[in-house]
Amino acid sequence: MNVEQIRSDFPILHQTLYDKPLVYLDNAATTQKPQCVIDTVRNYYEKDNSNIHRGVHTLSERATAAYEASRETIRGFFNATSTKEVIFTRGATESINLVAASWGNANIAKGDEVLITHMEHHSNIVPWQMLCERTGAVLKVIPMNESGELDMQAFASLLSERTKLLGVVHMSNALGTINPIEMMIKQAHAVGAKVLVDGAQAAAHIAVDVQALDVDFYVTSAHKMYGPTGVGVLIAKEVLLEAMPPYQGGGDMILMVTFEKTQYNDLPHKFEAGTPNIAGVIGFGEAIKYIQKIGLDKIARREAVLLDYATQHAKKFDGLKQIGTAKDKACVLSFVLDGVHPHDLGTILDREAVAIRAGHHCAMPVMQFYKVPATARASFSIYNTEAEVDALFAALTKAKGMFA
Repeated sequence: MNVEQIRSDFPILHQTLYDKPLVYLDNAATTQKPQCVIDTVRNYYEKDNSNIHRGVHTLSERATAAYEASRETIRGFFNATSTKEVIFTRGATESINLVAASWGNANIAKGDEVLITHMEHHSNIVPWQMLCERTGAVLKVIPMNESGELDMQAFASLLSERTKLLGVVHMSNALGTINPIEMMIKQAHAVGAKVLVDGAQAAAHIAVDVQALDVDFYVTSAHKMYGPTGVGVLIAKEVLLEAMPPYQGGGDMILMVTFEKTQYNDLPHKFEAGTPNIAGVIGFGEAIKYIQKIGLDKIARREAVLLDYATQHAKKFDGLKQIGTAKDKACVLSFVLDGVHPHDLGTILDREAVAIRAGHHCAMPVMQFYKVPATARASFSIYNTEAEVDALFAALTKAKGMFA
């Protein structure tokens, strides 16, 4: 992999802040966009801007073709059975809310149990809490250990015939932990439960085959995969989607409307009410092609090298404590530094042109588990370099000296 060639694809990286070259290490929050994605979105607005599916003129036909071509690209990337299983949403968060509202309201009742993990993003906690409040179901939590790994014995003991759904993050945004989802899906299915996997962090780093996993619902967001913001996908088994009621009502999810009755559209359009983020979906497809061009195996190997390099630095850095040291993890280095609040760290590092994330990372229960108010988080992508890791630790040395 030629990292400098890859970096040349990302125009935002070639700038200075405070007279220093930008070091962007906040990829778990959002990745930067390659020129091909930017050009694809711009091309839509400059040449094909039109609504889709309903127009018979040339612009509408071209926009519709590009939109549906992206659906097929994404279907192939995740190996969904058909494009009927690929539902475009505003992101992973809306995808989870769609499942909780549509499938959840129809299938969860008082006394049922929904099982999630201690390391979930708020987006995979709050919708299930709301569902349980509506239905009288019980929310249960799989604990984790100090390394940031799930307690698999506790998971097995929590499963029962009352478990109707398991919601589990594929890769933790706060810790980098990669969970054993294949094993967890099999165990959940053995008691009759459905499984939703939050793949927002994982999908740009780990190959996902939804058929091989036999996962019921898999969700992710384009903006963490070098694509535009405001668009994501729900990939779900067709048999489940067919039985689920629509999530929202309006244009494109209908075949016919009278004041007496509405006939809903076929999949996948039944769950895509209103004018979608057409440019975003088309850009999402281009981002997937960019990942495929490089190859997920090469991406994973390169990012593993970066994480190992950063981890070795962290182990030698006096006063730094890593948060999350799972054996199977990727791309994320979360830490606290003695005597310096993570928010102060974030501000000081910004003045050194090093962009990291500081806070609870929308995973407050994780912070509560480690008894810290927040962590600093450096997260890596294919365009990062060892020199940028060096810049991170040089900035941390400066911050430590300021608070000495």
